[in-house]
Parts: sequence; C-alpha cells; structure tokens
Amino acid sequence: MAARLKALYLKQVAPALRQQFGYSSPMASPRLAKITVNIGLGEATQNARLMDGAVQELAQITGQRPVVNKAKKSISAFKLRQGMPIGCSVTLRGQRMFEFFDRLVNVALPRVRDFRGISAKSFDGRGNYTLGLRDQLIFPEIDYAKVDKTKGMNVTIATTARTDAEGLALLKGMGMPFKQ
Repeated sequence: MAARLKALYLKQVAPALRQQFGYSSPMASPRLAKITVNIGLGEATQNARLMDGAVQELAQITGQRPVVNKAKKSISAFKLRQGMPIGCSVTLRGQRMFEFFDRLVNVALPRVRDFRGISAKSFDGRGNYTLGLRDQLIFPEIDYAKVDKTKGMNVTIATTARTDAEGLALLKGMGMPFKQ
C-alpha cells in the first residue's frame, strides 16, 4: 500500500514538481520528511487512566508506540505539576509515514462528517502542513465500543519544501483533498 504511494511520488509527483518549479536536480524537488501525530490531554491531570487509552489508540492508528509528553513547568491554575503526563506523540518516517499518509487521505478523511475538503491555509510558511482532527473514530482501527472519550489530535506533515506553494503542490500531487 505504501509502496504504491512512494511509486506515485517517484513516477508522477516529483517530475511534475521539477517541471513546475524549474528544479535542476531531481533531489531538489520537495518530498515528505516526516509526519508527527500528537494528542494533547489536559484532562489527564484529573484522570490518569485517560492517558493509557490515548497511548493505546495512537499506537493502533499509527502502528508505532507513542512517547508520553510530560509537563515542563508547574502551573497551579491548571492543577498541573512538573513531570505530569499531559499528552503523547508519534513521529513517523519512511515506510510507516507513507502507510499512515495513505490511510489518512484515502480512508480517514473521507469518513469525516460533512467533509468537503481541508483548508489550504494551514501551512506554516516553510511548506509544512498541520491538520487538526476532532475525534479518533474516523480511523477504522479504533473499536467504537472500547472508546471511553473522544480525543482530538494534530497531524503535522513536514516536507522539504521551502515555500507554502511548493508544499501545497506536493500534497495535492500526493492526493490530499484540499477545498477548491
């Protein structure tokens, strides 16, 4: 499945980007560098069991064990102590990155209710794209009966593109469904 997406990039997307932006070298054309999936759980300060469910679900979605992120500072207004777990994240590269991107674009995003495409305005100025998902149930790996609480997540797609236009052209070529 991921080999299909990588072959699409090598045979169609990279040559099209080379022609569109006038790169002299094939290595200059932008490509996917990594995908980071992050779940932030501020509610985990009151209920520590929420973190276990989030870690397990993120592992099912990405196929890789997540890292638990801990608070760097104590904030009394949020009842937060330094070192408390407040989120988890996974960084995907290589084969797993292409597999996750393929499932995100072709399976998960079309399952979002009233889906008309994603905004092209979420680029950071350097060709990286961040997408916020409201719940984890759009992924088919998650069993609806075992979910105790819906958790949103941020998906950051880091590319080697230098500008937003290059990053947008890359993601469009890879099949990302942007709004018209």
